Amino acid sequence: MSIRIFVTGGTFDKEYNEIKGELYFKDTHLPELLKLGRCTLDVSIRTLMMVDSLEITDSDRQLIIENCKRCKEDRIIITHGTDTMTETGKALAETISNKTIVLTGAMIPYKFGSSDGFFNMGNALAFAQSLPHGVYVAMNGKYFAWNKVKKNRKTGFFEEV
Repeated sequence: MSIRIFVTGGTFDKEYNEIKGELYFKDTHLPELLKLGRCTLDVSIRTLMMVDSLEITDSDRQLIIENCKRCKEDRIIITHGTDTMTETGKALAETISNKTIVLTGAMIPYKFGSSDGFFNMGNALAFAQSLPHGVYVAMNGKYFAWNKVKKNRKTGFFEEV
């Protein structure tokens, strides 16, 4: 079973500029993360964009959809910012029904060393292999149908609706 991973940015891939005191994007950390996790799955990674999810546009979502449709794999993981993950999930669910698509992200950047991204990616890999076709969000050790989840902005956890 082959899994396609599409990178879109989000907190997962942010780094910290100590001089400016700002978060920024450089490259995805997925190859390093998978190597550290001793992942032996057949995965293919493609970076589509490196943006904060609050800046994702309709045309960006269309790019995500088209790449999901065109890829040969029917098991897909999308790294995505947590703020608009469900909007992208909705767009995907409205157009793709013959693949298992799992969106995941992080509340803390991977490069900070204490990120939840490592854990969330491991779960996303497991859920992508085992869930039936559909669109899901994998966060905090759980999976949710894209339309039955929300980010609790007070606690920083994802909850079932």
